[in-house]
Amino acid sequence: MDKVNILGVKVDTATIDEAVSTILGFLDEDKFHSVFTPNSEIIMAAYKDPEFCGLLNRASLLTADGIGVVYASKILKKPITERAAGYDIACKLIEKINNTEHKLFLFGGKPGVAEEAETNLLKKYPYLNIVGTRNGYFKPEDEADIVAEINASGADLLFVCLGAPKQEQWIDRHKDELNVRAAMGIGGSLDIFAERTERAPEFFCKTGLEWFYRLCKEPWRAGRMMELPKFAATVIAKGRKYQ
Repeated sequence: MDKVNILGVKVDTATIDEAVSTILGFLDEDKFHSVFTPNSEIIMAAYKDPEFCGLLNRASLLTADGIGVVYASKILKKPITERAAGYDIACKLIEKINNTEHKLFLFGGKPGVAEEAETNLLKKYPYLNIVGTRNGYFKPEDEADIVAEINASGADLLFVCLGAPKQEQWIDRHKDELNVRAAMGIGGSLDIFAERTERAPEFFCKTGLEWFYRLCKEPWRAGRMMELPKFAATVIAKGRKYQ
């Protein structure tokens, strides 16, 4: 699969369907794979932190979660054709593994969120094999028990929803201990599955205006949104040296 180097982060040019197909292939392999979906904010964090950048680049698959990343790829003349957000990939994966032997573990969110997500997913996909849930509130000394719980469940697919960069760091830290075949960091997706958070309407997602919808709903994000023009300016000024 082709990659585009955006400020040091080597993002796969995969579409949603290509990402899903790749992850399904991971589930048939007898080894661990990590899947991350960086947006422009995450890439800027990696640009400032070489260690985090290296962590992202160790992933088996990196997809463009954010219209800013798609625009950056066009600036660099190696266009990504579609935003492949973690939530959208997760939804299609769930459809594909429903009524199969694949086993899913949901990890993250506030207490109760993963269980609510499980209930809602099973209403829509009654043959989805969810083998465990665990909230995202824990102390460092709890991590070994969490890994043991996930391994004991027999899951081969793990959704980790701790927010960036915590989820990526957690997955990378435990990659040699986890028995799952694919672990995905998918941010606040469990909150959407649990219906505690509303996803932007399809129009805003398709037109790259999800950020505007979220800003209207959550004005406190204004400060974070200012990172978008900084990201674009950095790509224009510095992006070529990574090609």
